[in-house]
Amino acid sequence: MRIAYVIFLIGLATLLWKCQKRLLHRAKIGEELSGGTGSVKDATHKAFDFLDRNLHKDNSFRRFFESGESFFNTNWTIEGASSTARDGLGPLFNSNTCASCHFKDGRGRPPIDTTSERGLGLLLRLSIGNDPHSGPIPDPNYGLQLQDSSIPGIRPEADFKITYENISGRYADGDLYMLRKPQYKIVNLKEGPLTATEYSPRIANQIIGMGLLEAIDEATLRSFADEMDEDGDGISGRPNIVPNIETKSEAIGRFGWKANQPTVKQQVAAAFAGDIGITSSLFPNENCPPSINCDELPDRGTLDISDKNLDRVALYTSSLAVPWRRDWEDQEVLAGKKLFTQANCSGCHIPKMTTGEHPEVSAFSNQTIRPYTDLLLHDMGEGLADHAGDFRATGREWRTPPLWGIGLFETVNGHTFYLHDGRASSLEEAILWHGGEAEAAKNSFVNMSREERGQLIKFLESL
Repeated sequence: MRIAYVIFLIGLATLLWKCQKRLLHRAKIGEELSGGTGSVKDATHKAFDFLDRNLHKDNSFRRFFESGESFFNTNWTIEGASSTARDGLGPLFNSNTCASCHFKDGRGRPPIDTTSERGLGLLLRLSIGNDPHSGPIPDPNYGLQLQDSSIPGIRPEADFKITYENISGRYADGDLYMLRKPQYKIVNLKEGPLTATEYSPRIANQIIGMGLLEAIDEATLRSFADEMDEDGDGISGRPNIVPNIETKSEAIGRFGWKANQPTVKQQVAAAFAGDIGITSSLFPNENCPPSINCDELPDRGTLDISDKNLDRVALYTSSLAVPWRRDWEDQEVLAGKKLFTQANCSGCHIPKMTTGEHPEVSAFSNQTIRPYTDLLLHDMGEGLADHAGDFRATGREWRTPPLWGIGLFETVNGHTFYLHDGRASSLEEAILWHGGEAEAAKNSFVNMSREERGQLIKFLESL
């Protein structure tokens, strides 16, 4: 009888343990689905290339997606060189294709050999000041962006060179670290004197999950803001308010390093205009510095990309799926996640939110996503300051970049350069550059043990 009772107790304990384990697992269900139910389970070099899984069965949507992808990957040619509506390059540009900056829909990098190589997806914004309503004020000779390439018969505007200053530091446990601070010098000026005193380097970022970010309600984003730091945690994020060209109104900026674009379509159109010299209905004006009379260039009377094709490229960039997380139940990763929260990194990199109603793609609506961002502006300190305002953003403020997919940058793009200019060559260095509102979080990392720092990095690599 006693043996039977013991067997019963063992069986009951086993059942309770299994129930507890099942409940714990259910509580964590979805943790791996960073981009909601449309996330894709792929950790290869193609991880950023897939259509959102919720849209796979819509054949008409797939056709639009594939059409947009072809325009995204195409090499644009000079006016008249193509009969397939893919001409109009320049006259000045930084690249002749979207994909060369966003290689495999991923992230650009600065030059590795600064003496001879050009960066892949790194450009230099210019301004002589900023108006909070109309935005950065262009240099009279070089505009808002330095273009280092041009069509035949036209001179590129200039080049820029990068040098690095090494800055050493020490963790609380005595371990040393080294950071590199970039300095930019503009050379070979072709358009006369440079008036701009504000240079803002920008790296092309990965473009996954943009439709989901577009679907987040403005009310949700405003709920994250704490401009007066009323809760006293040292974090005072605020939205950038920028023009929506299509609606002729103001809206919260969501895209770009300083959140200076409110929609995916406007972000795409701005990149076409600034980076490739492709005009559209949103940005119809050619970039014509003083030495170029665009009226004398061949057939410049029509827009370079039609609204239909622009919409398809915007749809493509909206619909790229977010990859699943890897090792999300690993004990070291879970320990790192706890440290991430304890250091209040989650005060800006908000882990979880629910999207609202997307106006065009219902698959992006009401999704529980884990982008690790608030899309707000934060003062990141003097170390990262570019001193270039961008609408409401000051020269020390940057948008919190989403962290989803960050652990796959090396797999997809073959490098580990982070931050807005690629100065950080590892996730560790990226954390150590944090200042301003993130100073306390950075100091928490500095005071961690070597084991704890490794756990936090493992957590980031799982995203």
